[in-house]
Amino acid sequence: MQPVEGVKHLIAVGSGKGGVGKTTVAVNLAVALAAQGHKVGLMDADVYGPNVPLMMGTRANPHAIGERIQPLENYGVKLMSMGFMSPGDKPLIWRGPMLHSVMQQFLRGVDWGQLDFLIIDLPPGTGDVQLSLVQTTPISGAIVVTTPSEVAMEDARKAVRMFETVKTPIVGLVENMSYLTAPGGERIDVFGQGGGQRMAAAMSIPFLVELPLDPKVRVGGDTGSPAALDPSGVGAPFHELAKKVTAAMAGQPKSGPKITVED
Repeated sequence: MQPVEGVKHLIAVGSGKGGVGKTTVAVNLAVALAAQGHKVGLMDADVYGPNVPLMMGTRANPHAIGERIQPLENYGVKLMSMGFMSPGDKPLIWRGPMLHSVMQQFLRGVDWGQLDFLIIDLPPGTGDVQLSLVQTTPISGAIVVTTPSEVAMEDARKAVRMFETVKTPIVGLVENMSYLTAPGGERIDVFGQGGGQRMAAAMSIPFLVELPLDPKVRVGGDTGSPAALDPSGVGAPFHELAKKVTAAMAGQPKSGPKITVED
C-alpha cells in the first residue's frame, strides 16, 4: 500500500448507518485539530451525499495547477469533496470502479501539501468506498460514530468489525446525540443511555467522547459555521475528541496494532 505523500496521519471517520452525525463529527474534528495548531485536511469520501461543502461554508470550484488539484480551504482546513465538482441536487449514478478512481484522485491527485492529519469522511456502511480506501492506503486509525440506540449500534458493530477485518487500527467510538439538556438543566436521554460505552467495552475498543444533542451544532452545520469554532462552548466536546485523537496518534505508525487512548 502506498501512503499519501506529505500526510503524517490519515484518520477515517465511519459509521454503520446514515443519520448518526458522522460528517458532523468529521467536520468538527478537523476544525478543532486545526484550531489546536495542526495542519489539517478534510476529504469528503461520501460521493453520493457530499455534505462537507455546506458544513464547511464554501462552494467554490477547485482549480488545477499542472496535474494537481488545489484543495479549497476554510477555517484553516484544506478541503476536497465531490460536492465541489458536482454542486446542487444532481445525483451521481456511479458504479464501484468509478468510485475507486475518484477516491484515488482525491487522495493522490490533490495537492494536500504537508499535513499532520487528513480526516476522511466515509459514506455510511461497509461498501466499495471503504474497501477501496483501506485496501490501497495505510490508514493510521478509524473512528466509528454511533448514537446510543441499539439500531445504530448494531450497524456500528459491523463497521468496527470491517475495520478490524482489514487490519485498520481503531482509534475508538464516538457516541453522538448522547443526551439533550433541557432548559432547566435536566439531562434527557433521547436515544437511551450508556449504549456506546457498553459497546466499546464489549468490543475492547476505546470510548472517546459523548456528544450532546444540541441545536447549536445543527445550526452550525446548516450555516457553514462548525460548532468547533466555539471551543469553550458548544464545541468543547469536539476539542476533547481532537486532543484524544492527537494523543492516540503520538508515536503511532500509519498502520499497526489497535490503538489505546488515555483519558
